[in-house]
Amino acid sequence: MAITGGIIDTPKAATTNSTTSTSSSTSSTSTNSVQADQDKFMKLLVTQLQNQDPLNPMDNAAMTSQLAQLSTVTGINKVNATLDSLRTDMASANSQSAINLIGKGVLVAGKGIDLSTSTDAAGKTTSTSVFGIDLATAAANVSIAIQDSTGKTVRTMSLANADIGTYPITWDGLMDDKTTTAPAGKYTFTVTAQNGSTTLTDATPLQLAAVASVSTGSGGVKLNTSLGHFSMSDVKEVL
Repeated sequence: MAITGGIIDTPKAATTNSTTSTSSSTSSTSTNSVQADQDKFMKLLVTQLQNQDPLNPMDNAAMTSQLAQLSTVTGINKVNATLDSLRTDMASANSQSAINLIGKGVLVAGKGIDLSTSTDAAGKTTSTSVFGIDLATAAANVSIAIQDSTGKTVRTMSLANADIGTYPITWDGLMDDKTTTAPAGKYTFTVTAQNGSTTLTDATPLQLAAVASVSTGSGGVKLNTSLGHFSMSDVKEVL
């Protein structure tokens, strides 16, 4: 069995004029909102001072309390404005990162394997497939069983002393006799991870999906793949 290390791309979010404009607009709107609240508060305070009873003027403690309230409200509004700006920037960065995944393969939860064949210029035919496993707990022994459409196991693989992490795996199509090549098509697999006599329940099978496009909406950024729609958090590894 060949274990290949997938490459996780962490593309830098590109800065576009539209993104900059959106962020600037959001920041400007938030700043204007904070200033408007301050102006309203000060106008009310001045009006209160102008109309107070000269024989019973406003108590210094009351004025100090109101000014403290103004400071608190202003601070909260500024924090909210900053959070809104950060949320906008993060959404833009996530969208750009997702766009950079178009045309690439990603490993997501699933048990499917697509075995394909190709022929080179010399007429030699080779079979290839990529899938993976994700281990949330280190395992002393990991067993992988690949089954055909009838449920028959055609190939078994194993890993020893596997640490926590994601493992991309390639299958050359050879069956357990190591001489016969399985026909191209769809297969499934199961993974069993153990530590001694204890079977772990947090070993996740992963299948390869090709990212075709990206969509955005109220539900966030979605990757449209050959297997369906996935969020960025569903991706375990980028190949």
